[in-house]
Parts: sequence; structure tokens; C-alpha cells
Amino acid sequence: MIYLTLFCTFFLIGIFTFGGGYAMIPMITEQVTSKGWMSVSELQNFIAVSEMTPGPFAINISTFVGSKVGGAFGAVCATFGVVLPSLIIIIIVAMVLNKFLSNKYIKGALVGVRPIVMALILSTAITFLLKAVIPYENGVISDFNRESLGLIVLLAGFAFIYKKSITYFI
Repeated sequence: MIYLTLFCTFFLIGIFTFGGGYAMIPMITEQVTSKGWMSVSELQNFIAVSEMTPGPFAINISTFVGSKVGGAFGAVCATFGVVLPSLIIIIIVAMVLNKFLSNKYIKGALVGVRPIVMALILSTAITFLLKAVIPYENGVISDFNRESLGLIVLLAGFAFIYKKSITYFI
């Protein structure tokens, strides 16, 4: 019975929280403490470990809480419960999108969006690279970071060589 309760609790958390794993913290806290599964201080420790553990926060916290409450199978039930709503939504969106991809207007819109997305990604990358090479403090250039510039040039060279070698073999 605890396994079904874990699954249902985390399924509801997965459905009703938007904004990522951190948006789930209040609902997880309320559900876990009201069911008496653990105290707030224990949950805070689990949250801290979940933040430090690689991977999505929602999956980490549900796995940790599930294992504390129901062992290994409890971890599986809680994790599956928190992931299943997103999986269902993604499948529905993929099915709907797949039907519309044959429409010439949708195809044209997606082709038109590609350069915009690439420009946004490139703009973000350039901004971060410039901030790594030329740090600003209060609007004034504080120091020139030669190591970062050297690393950026080295990585760009490797990317260029890799791209050329791939196109050579294709």
C-alpha cells in the first residue's frame, strides 16, 4: 500500500507543479511532512543532497524520499510517479506535432525559427565568452583573462578541425 501511496503522491506533485524541480519543494514538503514520512529537517537534508547530486532535482528528491519511505521499490515508485506526467505530456505533444509537420505553413514557420534560435544561442555563447575573457566590475574592464582567451581559441580550433575532418569523411 505504501508503494501505491508513494506513486500517487509523486504523480500529483508531477502534475500540479510547473517551473521545474525547485517549484516542487513546497508541495513535496507539505505532502511528505503531512503523511509523517519524515520531518522538515530530514527533508531539508534530502533537498540539499538532491541539489548536489547530478541529474534533475525532481527525480533526485523523489528517489531519495521513496527510498527512505519504501526502500528500493519505493524509490522506483516515487520516481516513476514524478516522471510519468511529463512523459504523457511529451507523448501527446509529439503526436500532435507530428500531425502538423506535414502542413507547409508549419514547416515554413519551423524553418524560419531556426536562424533565430541559432542567433539566440550564439548571442548567449558570445556574451558568456566575453565575460570570461574580459570581466567587468561596475561597468569597467577589471582585468584581461589570457588563460580563458587561450582556452576559447584552443576549443574553437579543435571544433574547426573536427568539423573539417567530419566533412572530409562524409
